[in-house]
Amino acid sequence: MAKERLYLYDTTLRDGQQTQGVQFSVPEKIAIAEALDAIGIDYIEGGWPGANPTDSDFFAARPETRATFTAFGMTKRAGRSAANDDVLAAVMNAATPAVCLVGKTHDYHVTTALGITLAENLENIRASVAHMVAQGREALFDAEHFFDGYKANPDYALDCCRTAYAAGARWVVLCDTNGGTLPDEIGTITRAVIAAGVPGDHLGIHTHDDTGTAVANTLAAVMAGARQIQGTLNGLGERCGNANLTTLIPTLLLKEPFKSLFETGVSEEKLKSVTRLSRRLDDILNRVPLRSAPYVGASAFAHKAGLHASAILKDPSTYEHIAPDCVGNTRLIPMSNQAGQSNLRARLKGMGIAVDPKDPRLVEILDEIKEREDRGYAYDGAQASFELVARRVLGLCPEFFEVLRYRVGIERRKTRDGQMVTMSEAVVVVSVGGEKMLSVSESLDAEGHDRGPVNALSKALVKDLGPYQCLISDMKLVDFRVRITQGGTEAVTRVIIDSEDGQGARWSTVGVSPNIVDASFEALLDAIWWKLIRDGAKAV
Repeated sequence: MAKERLYLYDTTLRDGQQTQGVQFSVPEKIAIAEALDAIGIDYIEGGWPGANPTDSDFFAARPETRATFTAFGMTKRAGRSAANDDVLAAVMNAATPAVCLVGKTHDYHVTTALGITLAENLENIRASVAHMVAQGREALFDAEHFFDGYKANPDYALDCCRTAYAAGARWVVLCDTNGGTLPDEIGTITRAVIAAGVPGDHLGIHTHDDTGTAVANTLAAVMAGARQIQGTLNGLGERCGNANLTTLIPTLLLKEPFKSLFETGVSEEKLKSVTRLSRRLDDILNRVPLRSAPYVGASAFAHKAGLHASAILKDPSTYEHIAPDCVGNTRLIPMSNQAGQSNLRARLKGMGIAVDPKDPRLVEILDEIKEREDRGYAYDGAQASFELVARRVLGLCPEFFEVLRYRVGIERRKTRDGQMVTMSEAVVVVSVGGEKMLSVSESLDAEGHDRGPVNALSKALVKDLGPYQCLISDMKLVDFRVRITQGGTEAVTRVIIDSEDGQGARWSTVGVSPNIVDASFEALLDAIWWKLIRDGAKAV
């Protein structure tokens, strides 16, 4: 039996931009659009032309894509024709192949929010869609508040959908705008729309995650007959977000009955880049990736319990619903004070280190880890630091350089214009192959803002490491987390640092000390050491 086609519609650049704290620049929008196109998304909604300068500039500079570029707007206003509505004209002037217009389908919103009659709203929908079609555009109608509207007045909500379809809409998109509808309701109502005359292959679904069921709601609509799926990368969106495409896409390709019934524009090979795509978006937004995200999170295939790790060694399917590499992710066997021999052997194997199961140093590594965790270290979230501990016990950790001393200073001073500013400065002295090297760095960024003493220390440490400099020049610190592990005068500070390099590798290291600067420096030093080992550096 031939598979039915599902069409993926991404609204990250429009609905996703409504996330609190998110604002894309034009270059960022272009980068995201190109990444979406590369993975096989069918429609890319770029924003609302005319609503703000960034969206207008983006449509003027948008990249050429295989995906259908779509502009978003609203149906014409009452009292004027579609051809003479300036808001609609701005959307049409973006010259995109497709246009998606949002219109009211809940009678309460029509009479209260718009202040017009139900008949006038139907005419606005009809005339707007007909105008798009007459201009040679692929027309999409977003039926706003559709599910709430259907529950309040099913006949009118259905009339809105039928009107848009009869006027030539390629897609009528059912929107759960408030995100309060549950999967069973979504399925029942979607089937009712199809029975009322809008075919499933012209029906889309747009859900929000206010009950945590946006993905389930979308899948319910697909099983009921909808054939276009709208969502965002990483579930961005207003309030609790939209249906998450980085969860939906793997589910559609890898899970039954969807994998047997449907196909999308995303191939199994392209699916392997979905984790990289997810993290690329977080990088653009300067956000820490959600470790627990399905499929793409750093913890999605992490196995901490010794019993789980032991089973994973025998057969990964015992505790994994898919193979991590299907989505470009990796398996992680963390080390912690719950760890046993199974975890340790699995982790060492992943490091490429072969150790005899009877080697007494395995017990020594476990004892060292557990003793350190008693002092405040946490290795389940700092795998690079664990690797260094294990390598040192096994005698497999080269001595690349020696830190002779370091110093951090913070100065508060008045500028010429009378403003008080803070500046941090760090000095690091190391010995590389017997040669002493001194580096000094300030914490000021390109705009002259102070980024703090740890930033200054990080910059000084990586500023000049002689023969190793070429290997660490692409390193950057991407996250910094502090935890006080004991209270009062005996307080101990734990610092976990996430680092990243130009090859897309990301690793975590930990430092512990009563002094936050010392803890930070220990984690920074581990980050460099792990990077040098990973890249095959030799001690000089």
